[in-house]
Amino acid sequence: MVDTQIRPSDVTKFPIIAAMLDVPREAFVPPAARPVAYMAAPVNLAPGREMMEARTLAKLLDALDIQVEDQVLVIGGGMGYSAAVLSRMADSVVMVEEHETLAAEAEAALAGMDIVNAVVLQGTLSEGAAKAGPFDVILIDGGVERLPASLIEQLTEEGRMAAIFQDGALGEARIGQKVDGHMSWRFVFNATSPVLPGFAAVREFQL
Repeated sequence: MVDTQIRPSDVTKFPIIAAMLDVPREAFVPPAARPVAYMAAPVNLAPGREMMEARTLAKLLDALDIQVEDQVLVIGGGMGYSAAVLSRMADSVVMVEEHETLAAEAEAALAGMDIVNAVVLQGTLSEGAAKAGPFDVILIDGGVERLPASLIEQLTEEGRMAAIFQDGALGEARIGQKVDGHMSWRFVFNATSPVLPGFAAVREFQL
């Protein structure tokens, strides 16, 4: 996977390569999906929920420029793969997952790998984990149409956030930085992901 998907995507930072070599992706997918865990495609975790394609995650982490002292928040981490990878790169990771089964499986998978610097909180994704913050980095592990202000408030000044912004079937991976309390975003690459619960745009009724 690293040699055929990650490095060809121009992701060459050693911490990302080392983390993805170290974390067994098949441990963070349902048993039936283990044969396809390393394919160049998203993996279905539950209805409407996917594990990001490995190259998409790697490119987001590359653009976020994770540092060893960073406190990281993962929103919608599914069964914990992104949290496990980040645990190898950052100081600490808090993952929020509102799907009860996925949260339990993520907690078990992280514990099975003796990962002690990543915790799983079951709760509403759009609310984040304010009591555990603020965070230097927030990774939204899925698609968004709107971004709740509460998550921006949980980011430190100069902190970074990654998300895939969906507009119908089209999506853009963007990196934002908090400057003077506001987010400044830049386009990184094209990508798509199912919109996470709580991150859909409000639909206005029209006659």
